[in-house]
Amino acid sequence: MEPQALVGFLIVAITLSCTPGPDWAFAISSGLGKRSFIPAIAGLCGGYVLHTVLLAAGIAALMAAMPSLLLWLTIAGALYLLWLGFMTTRSWRRAGFVTVGPNGELPVNAAAGNAMPADGLTPEDSSVGKPDSAWGPFLQGFGTSSINPKGLLLFVALTPQFIRADAAFSVPLQSAVLGLSFVAMTAVIYSLVAVGARKLLRSRPAAARGVTLTSGIIMCALGTILLIEQVGPVTQVAGDLLARG
Repeated sequence: MEPQALVGFLIVAITLSCTPGPDWAFAISSGLGKRSFIPAIAGLCGGYVLHTVLLAAGIAALMAAMPSLLLWLTIAGALYLLWLGFMTTRSWRRAGFVTVGPNGELPVNAAAGNAMPADGLTPEDSSVGKPDSAWGPFLQGFGTSSINPKGLLLFVALTPQFIRADAAFSVPLQSAVLGLSFVAMTAVIYSLVAVGARKLLRSRPAAARGVTLTSGIIMCALGTILLIEQVGPVTQVAGDLLARG
């Protein structure tokens, strides 16, 4: 692979990774959660690993040649964003952290007079200690990135532009190098986003709730915009089907 092609791809990939979108909103909300954000970030990276495998196997090129498949994948991604945004907005009141006393005592809810867990959630909301508690954030992150339209754009439309059939390395190997380079960058960038959200908002519960609510609204808005943008293509596909019938 030519160094110029790799550098050009990295510039495009960094630009896309640093552009706020569904992945950023999910990384921020996971950073404000009561659990470690690592499973959530690992899920985001896992979705892009899937894209890399599909790209190396040549399936991404097949998808690019089937606009209708991309259309329905985009619709599925939009619906998932709406669901994830709705669930995030539902939990905005529980975002933030509560300081634990020096002896590990729990803070007292002044309004209700009841002890609250250190994560600010009621015992019914807490899943700490459950062996599968990390799978939920991981699968949510995986779903967010695997059908993220930005990821589809990168792997289906942009990445093939940096792959040379006459290069010293095979096309699958070039695809794997480019895809895994993007995965590594997203792991670093999204981890920094989650850490930044946690560090900056840990002692500011009101701000944490506001950011969580905003993240949910952004995801809902992006999902709605994506659905609206697909109205025209869906109408065209339906018209073509009716014409054939």
